[in-house]
Amino acid sequence: MRFAITHPMHSHPYNPELVTGAGIARVAVAAEKAGFDGFGFTDHPAPTQRWLEAGGHDALDPFVAMGFAAAHTTTLRLIPNIVVLPYRNPFVVAKAGATLDLISDGRFTLAVGVGYLKREFTALGVDFDERADLFEEALHVIREIWTTDNLSYDGKHFSASGITAHPKPVSTPHPPIWVGGNTAAARARVAKYGQGWCPFRAPALLAQTARTAALETTEHLVKGIDDLRRRLDEAGRDPADIDITFTNGVGGTPGTDDFNADEFASGVDELERAGVTWIQVTVPGDSLAHTVEAIESFGETVIRA
Repeated sequence: MRFAITHPMHSHPYNPELVTGAGIARVAVAAEKAGFDGFGFTDHPAPTQRWLEAGGHDALDPFVAMGFAAAHTTTLRLIPNIVVLPYRNPFVVAKAGATLDLISDGRFTLAVGVGYLKREFTALGVDFDERADLFEEALHVIREIWTTDNLSYDGKHFSASGITAHPKPVSTPHPPIWVGGNTAAARARVAKYGQGWCPFRAPALLAQTARTAALETTEHLVKGIDDLRRRLDEAGRDPADIDITFTNGVGGTPGTDDFNADEFASGVDELERAGVTWIQVTVPGDSLAHTVEAIESFGETVIRA
């Protein structure tokens, strides 16, 4: 089992210590030393004030911030949580991803999602109703431009003729692509394009807000994993080659008074039996010192234990 954290800008307003270069470096270095395998940032370039005040959170640009984290680490994999793919031209995403993979010596994973904040789409000039088509087409383009020279493509949303984008990523055949979302459509995209599936815990109300399928219990997750494996088999792909990320709902949140490392470890074991390969761990973001303390304690009591 491997563990990852997202830089803990969980709220609006955020703690300003977390958005300095020194703060980002300190969190990334602490995570690497504690035994975490992945580190990333969220993606919200243009959220509304209403969403922020209703429980949303601020965000740094994930590619810029991951590049900074890469410069201060040597083993930590850079995994955004997640890039909203329809927000960006896929050729630009491919260039940013290839650059990050190159400068980090092959430590980049492109985790992507469809997105759900309609007003954010509007602010970015992207057709909200076309987001699924944009997502599907972008996945195809990114994979092709990473692996092909003199690429020509004529799609519904993107067209290109004779494009060669160098330098290529270091990772072969390309950086892993993880697809977020709880739906059958997300799992179908994993089977077609991806090397990982990123579902998330979503009770019915949250699922409605995030415009995805409800997924709350390990039993729900197992059904989704079974469906994914069936799709992979049908595509002639080995399910053992696909990563699955999830959060652990047992034992509480690291850095809080009621966190129980033994119970958390039991939850990890249950998720591992279900087929999960990465655990997304939440750490506090109320202060830089508390964040680092929680990371170090989790490394001692869970990862190394």
